[in-house]
Amino acid sequence: MNKGELVDAIAAKAQVSKKDADAALTAVLETIVEAVSQGDKVTLIGFGSFEPRDRQAREGRNPKSGEAMTIPATRVPAFAPGKLFKEKVASD
Repeated sequence: MNKGELVDAIAAKAQVSKKDADAALTAVLETIVEAVSQGDKVTLIGFGSFEPRDRQAREGRNPKSGEAMTIPATRVPAFAPGKLFKEKVASD
């Protein structure tokens, strides 16, 4: 499912226009991205949580030359599904 299909499904389920559904979805996604990028954790009970995680520096290899290189430490976004989400996926 892509964003357009998700907007269609939200519009049908919430009985709102596609334009309103798109605006709401975009606002939710932008708010989650902003919060996580500022270091906050966003928890949606039953769905899951979004949070920033620190990834340590590590050794890697250049795939072309095979030479060793250091991959720098960075902060990445992470998602952990909630209990209800995991149960729903496992049961279907």
